[in-house]
Amino acid sequence: MTALQSDTIRPAPPAPGNDGDDLASLRRARIMMIDDEPITLEVMREFLEEAGYVNFIETSEPEDAMGLVAERLPDVILLDLMMPVVNGFDILAALRADDRFLHIPVIVLTSSTNAGAKLKALELGATDFLAKPVDPSELALRIRNTLVAKVYLDRLAYIDSLTGLPNRRMFCDHLEWTLRQAQRYDRIGALLYINVDRFKKVNEALGPAVADAFLQAIGKRLEQSVRTSDIVGHADGEPLYLSRVGGDEFAVLLTEIEQAEDAIHVASRLLELMKAPFQMAGRELFLSCSIGITVFPGDGMDLDLLLQNAGVAMHAAKQQGGNAYRFYSSDLNERSLQFLGLQSDLHKALERREFRLFYQPKIDTRTRRIVGAEALIRWEHAERGFVGPDEFIPMAEETGLIEPIGAWVLEEACRNIRAWQASGLAIPRISVNVSSRQFGAPGFYEAVHRIIADSGVEPSHITFEVTESVLMENAAESTALLNRFKAMGLHLSMDDFGTGYSSLSYLRRFPLDELKIDKSFLAEIDADHAPADPGKGTLIGGIIALGHSLGLTIVAEGVETERQHAFLQQHRCDQCQGYLFSRPLPAAAFQRLLEC
Repeated sequence: MTALQSDTIRPAPPAPGNDGDDLASLRRARIMMIDDEPITLEVMREFLEEAGYVNFIETSEPEDAMGLVAERLPDVILLDLMMPVVNGFDILAALRADDRFLHIPVIVLTSSTNAGAKLKALELGATDFLAKPVDPSELALRIRNTLVAKVYLDRLAYIDSLTGLPNRRMFCDHLEWTLRQAQRYDRIGALLYINVDRFKKVNEALGPAVADAFLQAIGKRLEQSVRTSDIVGHADGEPLYLSRVGGDEFAVLLTEIEQAEDAIHVASRLLELMKAPFQMAGRELFLSCSIGITVFPGDGMDLDLLLQNAGVAMHAAKQQGGNAYRFYSSDLNERSLQFLGLQSDLHKALERREFRLFYQPKIDTRTRRIVGAEALIRWEHAERGFVGPDEFIPMAEETGLIEPIGAWVLEEACRNIRAWQASGLAIPRISVNVSSRQFGAPGFYEAVHRIIADSGVEPSHITFEVTESVLMENAAESTALLNRFKAMGLHLSMDDFGTGYSSLSYLRRFPLDELKIDKSFLAEIDADHAPADPGKGTLIGGIIALGHSLGLTIVAEGVETERQHAFLQQHRCDQCQGYLFSRPLPAAAFQRLLEC
């Protein structure tokens, strides 16, 4: 047997380019020749070398052919039909019976004029025929035409039409081959799974056409990081391997690294590369990525398991707030399984009536009297007890359950208000939080109008709290929707003010009644009733003065100490909310407070 041994040859996607690039790519194709006559192999090789081809796999022992095909994955096979021990028909049948080799083109070599033999070869999956003795010009043309057709079909099957990158199918084929090489030669490699943070918001706000252009730009930018000059992630000088594996998901395969920490170099550069703004639809947009890293063989050697592990790590990075990378660990996997279980239970929580509505009083800063309350949802899980909103609200956002859950919160708040009114109580205004997904959902205004009308509650008893970042995502549309709610009679509050990026001009434009200062600003108040950072105190005073100049009620949330309360009194903050006055209470306990 004669066979060129090169462990660096691997499956590679066809690269689009100009005619010169395509011709060069064709001449790098892996051409496998199977013939029991070594002289025939030598002649064909000389012919093809003269035509510019350089990459050959040869064997004169047909019984070894399938092993070589599996190891080297040729682009085209020249196969003699009449051979001892294992003939060409047997090899054809074996190739077409294996999904991995089903689409490798096979040009049959035969000196036979027997029509039955040719028909049998065609039935077994032969692509073309070449008569012996081989004519050099015909051989080169048959190879070229076959490869051109293969390149076209491969592009359809293996290339993502939007970005021009290898698709998930090609990536999985490549990963499977890399794993075999890693196992055979005791190599270490890594898989980086990349998800674009908050990409759905781009799609919702700017439409699918801009979102597609965004993905193309992201793919090009990631390609900038896949450089042959890198010393990390290479097997004998080959570049890192980048693919688009899903809607807003990409993957990078590091075929060979010295240690697991080497993957950090690549992940850090990818994160850094994404920081620069994208120019899209006449505006500057900023995005970040979450990257999950799994290392083989340490985290496993199974393709599906590694993809799963990388996905688990990526979701952990996303839960950190994005713009981060995380390595896979068994602990992460356990948490992921718990998350999936909790997610399944969340789908059933509404029908099982496991949600509860608690109320945290809003206090007049000067008199300490209750002047309002914020409705806060809690989940009383049948087995885990109370699950905090920080744990299940992001899950509800991700799964789309936030819309029916948000509708339940408003319905329950209205029901409680009606019950308190029936008891003869003076009802303070109740605040209800509105999530970003609710606020941007089609039909949200109509759903709110229906719920409040059906309940019989006066809209003036309800305040909608919307975060600064949600309002600023699309300020023009936000203003229009807020005006509709204002006309309905609802009060409107901007929550978490000071943590985002709203400008004074937009603050004037929004039809707001209330401004809530984020609790992070109060954390700096020290024992002398002044902030440890003087600038922080100046900022709080400035926010209060600004809000008052616009006719807004100012609420400070997260008040936990008398020092903070005194500071807010001094700066004429209107209302306070926090543990100093009361923790969130069940509806019955809050009613008892109202009765006092």
